[in-house]
Amino acid sequence: MSDHINERAFYVVVYDVVQDKRRSKVAKAMEALGERVQKSVFEVYLNAAELEKLLKRLKKLIDEREDSVRVYNLCAACKGKVRTLGQGQVTPPPGLVIV
Repeated sequence: MSDHINERAFYVVVYDVVQDKRRSKVAKAMEALGERVQKSVFEVYLNAAELEKLLKRLKKLIDEREDSVRVYNLCAACKGKVRTLGQGQVTPPPGLVIV
């Protein structure tokens, strides 16, 4: 039986962080969870708890007066309509995860 709370959804996380030091910390946090598809754009698969944990972590890393982080949740139908030009492809879902 599937538990909706633990289901992973597909998110696109984009950020604009002014200061180099903060930007590096945000990038490092994102690299631990997802796939970098452009300099400040990541694709990640997260469940609800993981998303909340990421948002709390990013909030601590940025300066909300200067920086911006946007998180876009793409449903399966929308993800299937993503179009890319040039290099790269949409990040595939993670393989089987054994806990």
